Amino acid sequence: MVTAIVVTATGTDIGKTVFAAALTAALDGCYWKPVQAGLDDGSDLERVGRLSALPAERLLPEAYRLTTPCSPHRAAEIDGVTIDIDALEPPPRDRPLVIEGAGGVLVPFTRRATFADVMARWQLPVVLVAATSLGTISHSLTAIEALRTRKVDIRGIAFVGDAVEDSEATIAAMGGVKRLGRLPMLESLDPGALAAAFAANFNLADFR
Repeated sequence: MVTAIVVTATGTDIGKTVFAAALTAALDGCYWKPVQAGLDDGSDLERVGRLSALPAERLLPEAYRLTTPCSPHRAAEIDGVTIDIDALEPPPRDRPLVIEGAGGVLVPFTRRATFADVMARWQLPVVLVAATSLGTISHSLTAIEALRTRKVDIRGIAFVGDAVEDSEATIAAMGGVKRLGRLPMLESLDPGALAAAFAANFNLADFR
């Protein structure tokens, strides 16, 4: 089986999409976001395309493309769509696949199921992306606990932002997860700068 890995986060606006773009490019893989909620500022698929500089055929279409920027369960209701989580399956591919979730670990896909429930069914390794800003310790440990409760394989935690050594070390130690690295804030967010930052701060072997 070709490598597949899920990228989730402790919440919204963490930097998950930027990290997913960097990881997909580093793996020379494919990208898939099963549920996109909100299209006013473009989609994460389009953003990953710009940041990874990967060919269009590596950017796999969403299973659900919803217009309203809110929780997927509500966005689907507004659009008159029913998200069938049992039918959500990673698409076939011939190279590594990076799957990006919507929002945080416990974001509802329906009124009965969260993304964490879907991850548990997939039984794929997961990378948790966390900011280094204030509040991240509680948010990260809560997300780790939610994944562990569902027996999800946590490959490790990837931080985004300025270095905060004590917070990063505390989360890794108390959560019992591998500290994969930290993606710093970049003055120029373009494919070259992002690829260089990822290569300098992460070990690609951790994601294979």
